This record gives sequence, C-alpha cells and structure tokens, in this order.
Amino acid sequence: MIETKAIDLLKAMSERLAAARALSFTALVTYEAPSRLGPALAYTTRSEVLMQRPDKLRVITLGDGPASEFYYDGKTMTAYAPADNLVAIAAAPATLEATLQTAFDTAAIYFPFSDVLFTDPYRNIAEGLKQAFYIGQSRVIGGTVTDMLAYVNDHVFVQIWIGAEDKLPRLLRAVYRDDPLRLRHQMELSNWQLAPAVAADAFTTPKATAAVPISFAHPAGQPGQGLQPPTRGKPARAQSTKP
Repeated sequence: MIETKAIDLLKAMSERLAAARALSFTALVTYEAPSRLGPALAYTTRSEVLMQRPDKLRVITLGDGPASEFYYDGKTMTAYAPADNLVAIAAAPATLEATLQTAFDTAAIYFPFSDVLFTDPYRNIAEGLKQAFYIGQSRVIGGTVTDMLAYVNDHVFVQIWIGAEDKLPRLLRAVYRDDPLRLRHQMELSNWQLAPAVAADAFTTPKATAAVPISFAHPAGQPGQGLQPPTRGKPARAQSTKP
C-alpha cells in the first residue's frame, strides 16, 4: 500500500531541502547496540551541520565516543580527531554526494543525515519503496505541528515527522529489515536554518596545520563494518564494542 498523501509529503520535504542553496541544523542521533546482558543499550551523538551546495560541508560531532570534525571545501576533505590531535586530508571529488561516497569507501565515514544533504532526497527514499502511509499529526515534536507518516523500502522501516508548515524533517525512527535484533535508530533534527550566513573559512580548520597527519583508512582495516553506503539511502547503522 502506497498512499498518495504520504508520497506528496515526502516529495514536498525533498523539494524544500533541495531548493536550499545552504542550510544548517543540529542532528541528535540515538542508536541501540547489543549488550552482554541481552537488552540493547542506547548511545547518542550530536552533530552541528553546515552545508552549502554544491560542494561544501562541515560536520562537528560530539557524543558517546570520540569527538570528530569533518570538512569539505570543494577540493579536499579533512577529518580531524580533537582528542588525539590527528588529521587526515585527501583530495575530494567536485560534488558533495561524490565526496560522501568517497569518505565512506576510504574510511567508513558515514553521516546518518546524508539523505538530507543530497540534491534529491526523495530518490533514495523511493528506491525499492514497498509501502508508505500517513499516520496523523503531532503537536509535541520539534515544538511545532508535524505530519507523521511511515514508509518501508527494501532495506528499512522508517517513521518520520515532517513540519506541517515548513516541510522540514524533525524526527526519524528506523529499524532495518535484515536486523534480527530489531535495534532502533532515532534521529532528531532541530535548529534549522535555510540560507544561513556562511563565513568564507567555514569549511576549513586551522587545527589541521598543528595536528599529526594520518591517512584516510577503514577502522581496524575492515571496510565499512556495520555501515551502508550513502548511495543506498539508509540511515547509519552504528556499532559499539561497549558491554
């Protein structure tokens, strides 16, 4: 079952995001990971995101793990680890989407809000779409009225809250269809700014010059453990080694 109202809302959200030449938001991501006791544990990251189309991105991330900073200025991508003062710098493709793919392929770097940054967010949602239906309205998410809907594609079941007036995504909850544990992944998007003021040096960092250089590489030498490429249009599947 694919309801027209649900599709219309998803397309309206996609068009609003795609029309923004620059945007910023806060992404609060909570994901579950198995524990030795059985019930899942929850871990959280918070990312401050600034994007300028077609070739600029800054992501500053804090959370239950090492802090990280990622910069893309149209020519190079830079990943900086503040705690260890390590930096990886590499030449990058000419577009944001290609750079996100390269970051994943070379170092398993993937942001769960990648779809928001793409030129056509709906394209990834629609890939393998099986069901989409409207649930109703909420007045408690994001401090505004939102439309609730759910959709299922080949990979994931997602419930999403979209601003009724501004058509911006406010909350997403996802469960992967091939996950036997049915672990939940939640992403809250807030502090939206469309067409924010962007400083000329916003997509580079002076910290890189004093940091210890390293190469982009997959964690522990294992390509893409627990992650899926951005081109598949899936929210991030994070793993944890904590008990």
